[in-house]
Order: sequence, then structure tokens, then C-alpha cells
Amino acid sequence: MTVDHLDHRGRPRVAITGLGVKSPAGNDVETFWQTVLSARSQAAAITRFDASELPVNFACEVTDYDPTTYVAPKEVRRLDRVSQFAIGAAVDALADAGDVGADPARCGVVAGSGIGGIITFEEQAVAYATKGYRGVSPFLVPMFMPNAATAVIGMQFGWTGPNFCVSTACATSANAIGEGARMIRDDSADIVMAGGCEAVITPITLSAFWRMTALSTRIDAPELASRPFDVDRDGFVMGEGAGFLLLERYDRAVERGARIYGEVLGYGRNNDAYHITAPSPGGSGAAACMEQALADAGLTAAAIGHVNAHGTSTPMNDAAEAEAVRKVFGDKPPPLTSTKGVIGHMIGAAGAVEAIAALLSATRGIVPPTANHHTADPEMLVDIVAGSPRTIAVAPVISNSFGFGGHNASLVLGPARDESAPAHRVPGPSA
Repeated sequence: MTVDHLDHRGRPRVAITGLGVKSPAGNDVETFWQTVLSARSQAAAITRFDASELPVNFACEVTDYDPTTYVAPKEVRRLDRVSQFAIGAAVDALADAGDVGADPARCGVVAGSGIGGIITFEEQAVAYATKGYRGVSPFLVPMFMPNAATAVIGMQFGWTGPNFCVSTACATSANAIGEGARMIRDDSADIVMAGGCEAVITPITLSAFWRMTALSTRIDAPELASRPFDVDRDGFVMGEGAGFLLLERYDRAVERGARIYGEVLGYGRNNDAYHITAPSPGGSGAAACMEQALADAGLTAAAIGHVNAHGTSTPMNDAAEAEAVRKVFGDKPPPLTSTKGVIGHMIGAAGAVEAIAALLSATRGIVPPTANHHTADPEMLVDIVAGSPRTIAVAPVISNSFGFGGHNASLVLGPARDESAPAHRVPGPSA
């Protein structure tokens, strides 16, 4: 491995060579990207079941997705919707990467879900209540368990390397990407499929989040409900789907002539250790997480061209994240956006899907606007991109994901870095 293929700490660089997404904004990367750029909210009345009696009867659903495109119909029936999303996005990411030609024992999967196969669990709870224990499906456990998606992906590809599940609520898939990058850096794997999935648009889940007052209640205008960083924000809109990134050792990707979208440059993860649902005061945990990611990337804050915010549209989260951004970047923070105004909050899938958007911003030099951001909150002194996309310099970006339980994850993603021109690099050991 040449020096060019090592990072500032002498670790293997981590290339991103494949992307796959199943989302309310589209089931392929370009459709997803164009919808996000348009800032068209995908929130609408729920169609998968009768939600008319629920206090919140709208969400951002994935539409026009046929899992039998990827898995035989018999197998689809043995997969919860959450795993159906995962297998589609992962297969697309691998196809996008081309022929990786790797030893299966050197290929890993790191993914997860915040809640797992809750659709199956709810259905089987009803089966038990109406039919007794003999009515419970023998497939309940393998369909419900949070690691089902990682297992299915490993079996689909025949990959026998490291395979494990991450479940850190809304930080899940950002953590999965970061941990996947660490596996390549420490030589545990050459290839890692990293991401996350979620399918939580169900009667009980919606009722539970509503009872927590986490959801927007704008039932008369669902398309206006999610409004990150807006002064009138009142909660998030539930989303669903999956996002996966194919991570690969950089020198290997170059050797096989792969198209390299960019790199995982840095990763931060910590915990607020403050409250089970509320962020730490002043966003101190989120700020420390971003600083950790910058240090891991060997970059100063000045190198960052854009922040893809967690930006849930809840009063406390947005305020804490804005304060955290100010702590890290000072009085003139980089432009900030949240894609949740378009796709809703995809919980465990959010980090990966938003990382894809962040990577495209970094490499294409354009930031999507934050949907429904009409009136700035005077308490949040950050530069929100709103109204229309904003052109920026091609530069690294930070993608944030913060989850219940105080779990924080920040990724620094960027175009393939020219080691001969390390702008805003922190001095590090020679490789």
C-alpha cells in the first residue's frame, strides 16, 4: 500500500464506491437527490393501513417499491418490511460499485435499525390475542430481530466476514458507516456494506411517538408539517426506508478502476449521558461529537463546506443542534440544511440516507434547501439553506445523527482528497 492510499494517521483511506437508497423521495439515488433538491415534502395521508382513527394519520411512505425485484416472493414473505427495504438498497449499492471481486471472508456488513421488525411484531401480537399461542408465526423471531437485515444481506452476497448490527436509535446508520470505516482502517475487512433501515409506520409506533409529543400534529396540511429550524416547528414526520454505502479500501478501489464517489474522512461518536430523549443542554454532546469527527479526519472546522443537520423539526433538538454548530464553527458557521423536511424522520435509516445526500453535496457543490423553512428562529444563529439550492465550493461536509438515549454520531465525508494539497489540515504524523 503506497503512502497516497493512507490517511494523515497512516491508516488505509476509505473510499465510497456504491450507493443505494429506498426512500419516500425515490428508490434510486438520482430520483432521491432530485426530489431532495426540489424541497418537495413527501408527507401525505398514510396508505398502507387505515390510519383515520389515529391522532396523526400522515407520514412519509416509500411507494412503488417491489421487493420481489431483489428476492424471490417466497423469501419476501419471510422478511419484515424493514428487511425488504434493506436488501433492495444494499443490492443496489453493490451493483453501483461494480465487480468488487473480493474474498468473501474479507467482506463485511454493518447495519441496523432503531426498532427492528415492528410491523411483524404488531401483527403477531394481534394473532396471539385472537388465536392464542398456536396462532403465532414460527417466523416471528427471525423477522422481528434487529439483526435480521444484516444477516439477510450477508446471505444474499455470500459474505462471510464481520457481520453485526448497530442499534442506536436515530444515530444507528451513521454509527454503522463509521464503524464500517473503522473496520477497513484496522484491516478487519476490505469491503463493508454499511447503512441502515427502518419501517415504523404502524398504528402502535405512531401512537407511541405521538404520546411523547415528538410528532407534528398538522393533520390538515401534512406537506407543511416537517419544518426543521423554523420558528413554528412542532415535531417530526415519520419516515421509512433504507440507505447503504459500499465502503472499500481506497487502494483496492483505485486498483480495480472503480468510480469513487468520495471518502469517509472522519467519524465521531459519543453519548450525552444526560436524558433518555432530550439532548444535553446547549448541545454540548453534539458539539463534542463533531469536534471528534473533525479530529479523526485531521481537519479544522474551516475545511467544512456544509453541515447536513440531524434537524428533526422538534423544538429541543433543532435548538440544541444549532447551538452545537455555533460552538464548533463560531460566528460564521457553514451553510446548514436538513433533508427531513422532504423525507421525514427515517429513524435508524436516517443517518445513511442523509449521508448519501451530504456526500452528493460535497462532491457536486450544491446544498439542498430545507423544506418548509419559512421563518427563521431568532434564537438560532445559523445559516439555514432555504428556498432554493445553494452552490458551494466542493469541500468536505459533516453529516450529523443524534438519537434517543443520547447517542451522537457525526461523519466527515468528502471528495477524494488530494494529499498534495491538504487545505485546513491538522498536522499529523507522517505516514
